[in-house]
Amino acid sequence: MADKLNINQWAEEDRPREKLERLGPSALSDAELLAILVGSGSTKEDAVSLMKRILADCNNNLNTLGKMSIRDLCRYNGVGPAKAITIVAACELGKRRQDAQPEERPDLGTATFIYNHMHNKLKDLDVEEFWILLMNQNHRLIKKMCIAHGGISEVSVDIRIIIREAVLVNTTILAVCHNHPSGSLKPSKADDQLTQSIKRACEVMRIHFLDHVIITDGQYYSYHESGKL
Repeated sequence: MADKLNINQWAEEDRPREKLERLGPSALSDAELLAILVGSGSTKEDAVSLMKRILADCNNNLNTLGKMSIRDLCRYNGVGPAKAITIVAACELGKRRQDAQPEERPDLGTATFIYNHMHNKLKDLDVEEFWILLMNQNHRLIKKMCIAHGGISEVSVDIRIIIREAVLVNTTILAVCHNHPSGSLKPSKADDQLTQSIKRACEVMRIHFLDHVIITDGQYYSYHESGKL
């Protein structure tokens, strides 16, 4: 009989970790997902085969698997306490996720909403920070991040970073904001040039550039509301 192949000897497209990275978690079977967690099987079978065997004893029902104790799991050859604890922990996380409410993503569809969301982060800074706000088609925030931290009167921004981060999270709508520590709401010439550069880059990538908001303590300036976008 041929020797058992270790998962690392499988064709790359069949290995669970590589398969998940390439196709996403939904493409993997329950046994393959569990095999990623336990990492290895035994001398007699690989991790996927081991998890298939355990699942078969649970009638291939993850809810039944979630009722198994650490002692129950350790009865299987190839499953020690560490692997059993990992499986139990994963099942518990699955239960907790079912009970958890979806996170409410803030609506940033207007300059006022953007100001209210970002004001506390920026109002007391004595240097400029430049933030990007990445949204879905419903103006709901996907991700926000500070991409530049600068001096009292200006900050250096790389357009390539903005577009890269937007593409990575499938952004549909983009807004940016930064603070003026001086308290002045008037955009600088550099602010105007940067805004137009971002607008052109977004047009190329078919991302809607919603607004550039300048924030001070208690007030804001919106390029969109001012008709400059």
